[in-house]
Amino acid sequence: MNDDVRNIVLGVIATAVSGGFGWFARTYLWRRALRRKQVFFGLPPGSDCLFVVNRQMGGKESSVHRNDAFALLEISALIKDCGANVQIVTHDEARQGFGERAEFCVGGPTSNTRTVAHLASMLPGVRVNVDTQEHEDRGAIQVGGEVYRWAKEQVEYVLLARLTAAQGGRPVFLLSGQTAVSNQAAARYLARHHERLARKYGKESFCLVLKVVNSHAYGPDVTELAADVTRAALTPVPAAA
Repeated sequence: MNDDVRNIVLGVIATAVSGGFGWFARTYLWRRALRRKQVFFGLPPGSDCLFVVNRQMGGKESSVHRNDAFALLEISALIKDCGANVQIVTHDEARQGFGERAEFCVGGPTSNTRTVAHLASMLPGVRVNVDTQEHEDRGAIQVGGEVYRWAKEQVEYVLLARLTAAQGGRPVFLLSGQTAVSNQAAARYLARHHERLARKYGKESFCLVLKVVNSHAYGPDVTELAADVTRAALTPVPAAA
């Protein structure tokens, strides 16, 4: 074997080894990221989860706002990536506790009775004004001494929370917004930032207030973190307050 042939053979071998190592590294990193996603969402392969939809305000009891349907699509992609299965139920048909299956609950307390239960049992430090009359405190979210008010077509707020029972188990993801657009914004924020949230909070509970800016022009795309209210949200408000 002359030098030219030997160099060609060695080049082919080096290319094959390098390509194989690169493929192995990419596969390892992809699988590690997938495992972290499955742990964060409580969705091991083949598991079942619950998606609780709210009703459209002003619509029929069984109707769902299109933005809430879009939120379902955003989250369904995450569930599919984890290899899990989803069962969709309306808020008044959900009759199970939490911890056995992962749950995604969409909608504020004025349109989702399941949200009312989650706020009362797992986020005792949060107060939401459920009065549907037109005034500045309509739908206002109060937590940690701050009040987050909805200004129509200017600013909307939504709670995004990951909640676990004291004894562990699968998490509940609560997306409780002042409008349907803010619900979708929370779903999109969760889809885009779940890796960062997983690094910061791990498997622990958290509660964030997200701010949606000028949804009339930008829809759910311009969304920013207004505050991390985890400690205040998980702490019961004194009775005197």
